[in-house]
Amino acid sequence: MLTWFKRRSSDSAAEAAGKAIEPSGPEYAPPDRQFHKKHGDGCLDMADWAGAAAAYRRALAIDGNYAEAHSNLALALSEAGNYEEAFGHAERAIALKTGFFNACYLAGTIAHRLGRGDQAVAHMLNAIAIKPDFDQAHSYLGVLYKEKGDRQAAFTHFRQAAALQPDTAEHHYNLAVSWQEQGDAQSAIRSYVRVLELSPGFHAARLGLVHQLQQTCQWEMLDSHIQIIRQHLMNAPMGIGGNGSPFSFLALPGSTAAEQRRCAERWTQENYAPQIRQREQLHFTFERKPHDKIRIGYLSADFHDHATALLMAEIFELHDRRRFHVSAYSYGPDDGSAMRTRLLHAFDRFEDIRSASYVHAAQKIHDDGIDILVDLKGYTGDSRSAILALRPAPIQVNYLGYPGTMGADFVDYLIADRFVIPAESEQDYSERVLCLPDCYQPNDRARARPPAPSRAQAGLPEDAFVFCCFNQSYKITADLFDIWCRLLNAVPGSVLWLIASGRSAEDNLRKEAEQRRVGRERVIFAPRVPPAEHLARQQCADLFLDTLPYNAHTTCSDALWMGLPVVTCIGETFSSRVAGSLLSALGVPELVTTNLQDYHGLALALATDEARRTALRDKIIALRDTAPLFDSGKFTRNLEEAYHTMWANYTGNTSHGSPTA
Repeated sequence: MLTWFKRRSSDSAAEAAGKAIEPSGPEYAPPDRQFHKKHGDGCLDMADWAGAAAAYRRALAIDGNYAEAHSNLALALSEAGNYEEAFGHAERAIALKTGFFNACYLAGTIAHRLGRGDQAVAHMLNAIAIKPDFDQAHSYLGVLYKEKGDRQAAFTHFRQAAALQPDTAEHHYNLAVSWQEQGDAQSAIRSYVRVLELSPGFHAARLGLVHQLQQTCQWEMLDSHIQIIRQHLMNAPMGIGGNGSPFSFLALPGSTAAEQRRCAERWTQENYAPQIRQREQLHFTFERKPHDKIRIGYLSADFHDHATALLMAEIFELHDRRRFHVSAYSYGPDDGSAMRTRLLHAFDRFEDIRSASYVHAAQKIHDDGIDILVDLKGYTGDSRSAILALRPAPIQVNYLGYPGTMGADFVDYLIADRFVIPAESEQDYSERVLCLPDCYQPNDRARARPPAPSRAQAGLPEDAFVFCCFNQSYKITADLFDIWCRLLNAVPGSVLWLIASGRSAEDNLRKEAEQRRVGRERVIFAPRVPPAEHLARQQCADLFLDTLPYNAHTTCSDALWMGLPVVTCIGETFSSRVAGSLLSALGVPELVTTNLQDYHGLALALATDEARRTALRDKIIALRDTAPLFDSGKFTRNLEEAYHTMWANYTGNTSHGSPTA
C-alpha cells in the first residue's frame, strides 16, 4: 500500500486510504496504528503535510505512546510551518523511546526554526552522543554554531561531517564556505572542486568556486564556469542545483542586472522559506497611523571599525531627533575601537543582538515599534536578512551594504540614485526604487585628513609614477589587468600599487604581470593597516584605477577625500556604476568613461600630463568642502525626506511632502 501511495496524488492517496478502512465483509478488522502510520508516510513522500498529520493523529488515537508517529507528526507539522506543536511531538518522541537519535535531530531543527538556539544545539549534541557518526547532525551543528558566531566550532563539525560521509556533496560545500570565511582560499577551492566532482549540477558550489578563483586571480578557468552558471540561472527550474550567493554573482564579468535579480530571487526562495512560513505564526501587527516621531531601526553587523560605519557614522549623529527616533540592532563584534564608542553614542537606542536568534531579534525589533527597518548588509558576508523575512517592521529597506536587488517580497524599498539606477533600469529591481538627489552613498565629513607618509615609509619608489587600486582582488579581471599592464609599459618607471590580498593572489598577479612583459617588482602590495593610516598613504599615489564590473565604493570615497583622482568605467549594473555616481556628485564627471578603450586612454593621458593631473587634484581638493558628495548635513536631510516618503506612502498621509526622486 505504501508504494502505491507514492505513485498517486495526495488526493488519490487519501481517497484510497479512506476506502481501505471501510468495512468490507465479515472478516473485516479495524486498521491498526501501523496502517495509519504508513498512510502518513505516503503523504509525507508526496509533501501532503495535512494528510500526513491527519494520518499520524489517527495512529496516535489508537496508541498515544507510539514514538515513531509522534516523530513523524512533528516532521509533518514542521514542514507545514506549525513549529510550536511540532516541537512538542518531537520531544514526546524522545521521551518515549530511548536512543531515538532521529527524533533528537528533528527536535533540534525545529528548535532552530523557533529561534531557540541553545535548545537546538543541545538536541543536536544529544543526537551525536547517541550516534557519534551521525553526519547530518554534525553538519547541522555547524550551521548552528556559525549563526552563533563561533566559526571555529562550526568548522570542526563541518569537517567531521565531511570525514564521516566523504561522498556527500553538501558536507564538502559547507566545509568550502567555512574555509572561505577563514580566508583560506586554496582549501576552499579544493573543497568546491570536490563538491563538483560529486555533483556537477551543484551550482552554488560552482559560483563559490568562481568567487575564490577571482579572489586568488586564477583567471584561466573562469570563462567556462561563468557560462555554465549564467545558463543554469536563467534556464534551470527553481531548486535544481542550488543557486549560490547573490553577492558573488555581482562580480561576475558579463552578468546583467536582470540576471542579478533572478539570482537574488532564487536565493531568497531557497534560503528563507522557513522564515517566510514562520512569520504567519508570529502575528506581528502594525498600525497605519502617523505619530510624532518615525522610529528608524538600522540592522547591521558593521557597527565597529568597518567601511559601512566609516560612511554612516555622521549620518546617525545628524538625524533630526525632533522627527526621528533612531535605533541600532547590532549583530557584529564589539572591537573596542573609537568608532564603536562613537556609534554607541550616535543612537537613541543601541541593541546588541549577537546572541539572539532570528526570531528573538525580530520579536525585539517589533516590540520596539520600529516603523522603518533598514538592512545595511543585504546579501553580503555575515548577513542576517532572515530577520527581515520574519517581517518585524511594516517598512523594510535595502540600503548601502548590498549594491543590487534582494529579490524578496519582504524588502519594500531600495535606496539609490538616478546614476546607479536609471529610470529605465528599475524593472531589474524587485524593490520600489527610491532615489536620493546627488548620490545614494553617504560620507563622514568629520573624518580626519591625516598627513602623508613618505613614499619610502609607504614602500614605494621615490620617483615612480604610482598607479594604484585598493579594491579587493576578486574585483580585478583579466581584461582590466591587460589595460593596467599596457599602462605600465607605456609609462616608464611606473608601478602598480595594490592592496595585499594573500600570498596566492599576489603570486598570481605578479605572474600575470610577467606574462604581459611587466617585471614582477613593479607590482607592489600595500599591507593592511588601520583606516587612518590607509587614508594617509593614498596621498603617495598619482592615479587610482577603478575596477569593472564591481567598482570601488567606500574605497573610491576614501581616495577622493584624500584628493586622489579616480578613473572609472561604468557598466549597466548598480555595482558597476557606483564610482561614476560618486565622481559626478563630487563634480568631476570627466573622470567617468563608458568603455574600456576610453578608460585606458584617459588614464594614459593623465599619467603623461603632469599639469593636467595637478589641476585635477587641486580641483578635487577644492570641491571636497563644497560639493554634495561630502555634504553630510544635506545628505541626511535628503535621506530623512526619503524616510518620510516611505512613511507617508504607508500611512496614506502625504501632507508632509512629495517623494524624493
